[in-house]
Amino acid sequence: MSSPSAPESAATDRRTPGSTAGLEQTVAEHAEVVLDWRAKGFAGAGITVGDLRASGRPLSSLGSPLMIIDRSATQANITGMNAWCAEHGAVLAPHGKTTMAPSLWLDQLRAGCVAITVANAFQLRVARAVGVPDVIVANELVDPTELAWIGAELDRDPSFGLVCWVDSVAGVQRMQQALAGQGTRPLDVCVEVGGVGGRAGARDPETVREVAEAAVAADRLRLVGISCYEGAVPGIGADADGLAIVDAFLAEVAEIHRGLKDLYQDDRVLVTAGGSAHFDRVAAAFAGLGPEVDLVIRSGAYAVHDDLHYAEVTPSTRGAGPELIPAISTWATVLSRPEPGRVIIDAGRRDVPFDQDLPIVLEARRRGDHGLVRIEPGPTTVISLNDQHGYVDVAADSELAVGDLVRLGLSHPCTAFDKWRVIGVVDSNDADDPSVVDAVLTYF
Repeated sequence: MSSPSAPESAATDRRTPGSTAGLEQTVAEHAEVVLDWRAKGFAGAGITVGDLRASGRPLSSLGSPLMIIDRSATQANITGMNAWCAEHGAVLAPHGKTTMAPSLWLDQLRAGCVAITVANAFQLRVARAVGVPDVIVANELVDPTELAWIGAELDRDPSFGLVCWVDSVAGVQRMQQALAGQGTRPLDVCVEVGGVGGRAGARDPETVREVAEAAVAADRLRLVGISCYEGAVPGIGADADGLAIVDAFLAEVAEIHRGLKDLYQDDRVLVTAGGSAHFDRVAAAFAGLGPEVDLVIRSGAYAVHDDLHYAEVTPSTRGAGPELIPAISTWATVLSRPEPGRVIIDAGRRDVPFDQDLPIVLEARRRGDHGLVRIEPGPTTVISLNDQHGYVDVAADSELAVGDLVRLGLSHPCTAFDKWRVIGVVDSNDADDPSVVDAVLTYF
């Protein structure tokens, strides 16, 4: 199936990830990081990540606000999603932009994921610096400086696996020009297909074919597959009409793929799609494309899920996909109760996501002589956020008082993680005073 102009090489095995030794070393080195004034929520801790891993610290001894990851829930999500993909003939290259956290990337790769997906050249540099062996850039790369670095990096490390998108002849030409003279190893590309009125991606079969032929003619590129992101197609949604739009788009991508079989330059063809809301439709639409196809799903939010946005749109809500558990939340302190029906907390727009939904109060604790004890907050509604404050409506007879802690359920993990350099990890939130046993470092 390889094009006559394809560079001579063995078929790429995208179902077997490279060595994670470099990533393991990065995560091990995090043990030396001091949790001090540079780490929100840990400012007064004065310990290293290694200390935290060795003995833990009660939540009541740390600062507020503090974002928390439930490790048991995250592990269950990672395991469950990989098992689901295996059952449906797919593999995972999770979108790393959600967390930008090497320790979580390592957990995902160890569980069977074949690569980490990123969104741009900066995130690619992060992934390489921390030791990720195989990367998908789900975007077009046209900056000449970044492309020159990529060309050199491909030659420097023959084991480095990299794929990115192209969606125009102009993009192919810019890549070819920037990569000229930068080593000898070609850059693997997929033609991206997009929907009319949507984000990037070639809009029709004729344009896709034109771009694919240009990529084949460019000796610094190698056409290895086709890509799309169904979540950016206008009109998509979780209702029947929205799902029909998703299905129609994916069917078109599958048909376009069939029309490119004479051009692909690898005996293994990469077909990739799938956010965190419609990966079930992706698996169904691309089933049976052929034994030469590697179906790669790029969901990013599944590992930590959430209590609002993805809780409403995940495939499990329509009887498909694995059951996922919300694994992220933020603890905040009641600063003021200036009116009987109003509480002010110390978590605001710089601490919790607000682009999809405002957070919700899940539970509450009160500081006691021996740590935290549970209290009943009663009906609550987060109605607004300032930079550092949250406005919560409560019942007039609510137990919540100044100094109490509330745990906030979040919406949209992608805009939760980017607010934190360091995130606490608990084995479970079930204890009255949960023990924080690790810290996840992020690189945004």
